[in-house]
Amino acid sequence: MKKTVWSMCGMCSVRCPIKVEVENGRVEWIEGNPHILKGALCAKGSAGVALIADDERPQQPLIRKGGRGAGRWEPVSWYTALDYIGEKLNKIIAQYGAKSVMMSCRGGPWADFFKTFIHGLGSPNFTNHDSGCGRNVHHASLSIYGLGRKDLIYDIKNAKHLVLFGRNILESLRIAEANQVLDMLDAGGRLTYVDVRQTMTGIKATRFFQVRPGTDYALALGLINAIIKREAYDKEFIEKYVTGFDELVEFIQPYTLEWAAKECEVKIKPLQMFVEELAGDRPRVVFHPGWMLSRYNDSFYASRSLQILNVLMGNIEVKGGQLFPKGAADCGVKGIRNLSSLITQKPADKRADGVGWKYKHFDKGPGLFHLFYDAIETGEPYPMKAMICYRHDPFNCFPDPAAQKRALDKMELLVSVDTHYSEFGWYSDVILPESAYLERESPIALQKGLKPRLIVRQKAVEPKFDTKPAWWIFKQLADRVGIGQYFPYNTIEELWAWQLEPTGYKIEDFNAKGFVELTDKPIMYDRNNLDGKFKTPSGKIELVSKVLTEAGLPSFKPYVSPIKPPEGMFRLVFGRSAVNAHGHTINNPLLYELLPYNTLWINKREASKLGINDGDWVDVISQPQEVTGTIRAKVTEFIHQDAVYMIHGFGRQIPLQTRAYHAGMADQKLQIGLLKEMDPAGGGLCLCESFVEVRRSAKNPKRSVEL
Repeated sequence: MKKTVWSMCGMCSVRCPIKVEVENGRVEWIEGNPHILKGALCAKGSAGVALIADDERPQQPLIRKGGRGAGRWEPVSWYTALDYIGEKLNKIIAQYGAKSVMMSCRGGPWADFFKTFIHGLGSPNFTNHDSGCGRNVHHASLSIYGLGRKDLIYDIKNAKHLVLFGRNILESLRIAEANQVLDMLDAGGRLTYVDVRQTMTGIKATRFFQVRPGTDYALALGLINAIIKREAYDKEFIEKYVTGFDELVEFIQPYTLEWAAKECEVKIKPLQMFVEELAGDRPRVVFHPGWMLSRYNDSFYASRSLQILNVLMGNIEVKGGQLFPKGAADCGVKGIRNLSSLITQKPADKRADGVGWKYKHFDKGPGLFHLFYDAIETGEPYPMKAMICYRHDPFNCFPDPAAQKRALDKMELLVSVDTHYSEFGWYSDVILPESAYLERESPIALQKGLKPRLIVRQKAVEPKFDTKPAWWIFKQLADRVGIGQYFPYNTIEELWAWQLEPTGYKIEDFNAKGFVELTDKPIMYDRNNLDGKFKTPSGKIELVSKVLTEAGLPSFKPYVSPIKPPEGMFRLVFGRSAVNAHGHTINNPLLYELLPYNTLWINKREASKLGINDGDWVDVISQPQEVTGTIRAKVTEFIHQDAVYMIHGFGRQIPLQTRAYHAGMADQKLQIGLLKEMDPAGGGLCLCESFVEVRRSAKNPKRSVEL
């Protein structure tokens, strides 16, 4: 029997819409939804088939028997595991209050589901992975527009010029976005790429600037200076919608384009040509403000400056610029129900991470995960005793896993809900195995855009093992801790019907294309009447942010040149791959064949000084504590001499994942002492502020013979 199932990919956080062909209960083919992606899908999405067959994933609930991390597990039934967690949570809540429980997830279209669980429990402590990803970008956007990083989208396809600072858009991959970039280039648009190393995006770029690590902010300041001096900005737009422009003009005076060229170690003439192109291409110019910008101690200000460049271009709500994503109300229709709407009274306690009271300038929605470690260690402002992580591995996302483990040993309950064995899950007390994305359904969600739509993940095949979907797991947990009323369903069909009831749609309406469009025509606002669209205190675009000022933080931070690595050392940087993302696909059988391990990129000249040849084993030693890993060297001219680079996600230490076990190296394990190092204005961690020593390893066969 053959059937077509419309669903959503789950191989990374992009969640592309997909079309799945199933025959006799077996997935035979996966492709991108032809109505949205024209069939396109990346390597990760195509490898979803292997995820089902993979038996190196949790096959039933597990309760820890030995010490944390020892790998001694007792396989149990679902009801035994759920009862165990329920009893532990009820005991903790009775002794310390619901606020002592925290919940983290990967974010995304179904985050409302997990927020409902923790808020329904009575705890304010919902968080996610974003302090190791996009918090600097999010808070930079809020400080200027009063809108978060997803509250403006980019019309890349129709842009004349796309500018990317380290946003490796063709490898750290969103299929729809990558296709827009290629369409823009085919139409004659320009792509300027800035990074410490060459990438697939840089190869496709019209212009590539290889900058000194940590100088992105300097380059952005130099560009602002040059554009203002040349008067290549939208004066009418700034006069109508922007405050703080005069203060910007004064601040930017010392940061000339010539100064930026010297500081970033790039040539001045290409920069001057770049500015001339921007002047001719505006307003159809997009400076991408970044995606994963938890990197340097000024990354918030780098992202903020990129948004200021967007403002100077006057690119808001214009073709080829930045656009407001539209929702159900813009289409004149009612939206879906969210479970969180059932919670009439929000938790009264202040957040344990300090966001919203100690750190008033941060968005308290998901807060900042890494700031919970202070509360865990000190018991202030109150004790933290239980942590539930849904598809989030803090040991993989955040620096210094050893320091994290020391803190988490103070917790009485650690629960991992995941499709695979994560490093955090291996250290947890209970693993609840979620079904693979092709084996499960998900709630309906609204996807905003120029043509907003309702999306849903539908199950393609039955689970191979004794695994369950999240909607069932959290309903069962909610019943056991007395908050079942916030999850008013027993089946996924009942949940879908409840969500759709206000809209007038039925789940059958998704059968034609896999989604429901709420309008058949793109919706644009009148660019000459954007009053009320910016959610800052003044209602204007604020170059001088009132929120930052009230927090005692500058809107324009004087530039501080990054520290050069000590002699014989390098700044450690990392990135993503089109084959693997975020670490949770490293053990996938098909992807392992394409990329079985990562390598250490090192500049050819620096490698020669150290006697390192391409393919040699090298020891990488962290500072200040000498944590050492061994990895193969990739000697190349296409990385700045101050930096070494590796793909993130490797170096796993879970024996049951035989393919990923000890394959490659984990960058976060070398980031000693960086767990609490953050940009105080943006909240993002400083993941690229560590230095490492590199030596030719005794593991090299020739070297071994000599010894």
